[in-house]
Amino acid sequence: MLTVVAVLKAKEGREKEMEEAMRKVVPQVAAEEGTLRYVLHRAKKDPTKFLFYEQYTDKQALGAHSSTPYFLEMFGAIAPFLDGNPSIEVYEEIASIPPKG
Repeated sequence: MLTVVAVLKAKEGREKEMEEAMRKVVPQVAAEEGTLRYVLHRAKKDPTKFLFYEQYTDKQALGAHSSTPYFLEMFGAIAPFLDGNPSIEVYEEIASIPPKG
């Protein structure tokens, strides 16, 4: 399993527009084969900072997600709102507890 942590910062005053553009892609990602989790977060202390927490079954699933038209459209839509480049890191799971609830 692969986990992606993407941190994106909005320009001051453009937070709402960026959030709306990113929210739109979440329901579409739900139908992807191999995408296990796709969660959008906003920082409590800094409303301009957003985090995507994503989990994929494997490298192919991540590649498929990254090449979907709606993913590419989202990045085009948020480009004018971004303050700098996103920080995107990919992690490989090495230990975990089973999901609760």
